[in-house]
Amino acid sequence: VQLQASGGGLVQPGGSLRLTCTGSGFDFADHAIGWARQAPGKEREAVACLGGTRGGGSTFYADSVKGRFTISRDNAKNTVYLQMNDLKPEDTAIYFCAKSYFGVAVESLKLYEDWGRGTQVTVSS
Repeated sequence: VQLQASGGGLVQPGGSLRLTCTGSGFDFADHAIGWARQAPGKEREAVACLGGTRGGGSTFYADSVKGRFTISRDNAKNTVYLQMNDLKPEDTAIYFCAKSYFGVAVESLKLYEDWGRGTQVTVSS
């Protein structure tokens, strides 16, 4: 099982980025896939999650990103995207993706496994 996050970078406040998570080695479509982030000196926190094919389109968004971030997936490409708009300095962190044990979207990081390598997002002027 492998998951790889990409698409991070340096962006000015108010800008946008789209992160990509590509998975392999498991039935990608069946699993909820989520994003979490970890800022320096802080604990990892869940950001967003999207359910798999049996998840009924379920989603989870952290309150801090609601209305600004959108999670989507293309199961044909084994890929999940995180569109991040109106970025703020407090969004600066390493962003990771992982698959959940379940098909429905979940919040708790304890329900994820197989964390991939993260991608750095820096929001600064």
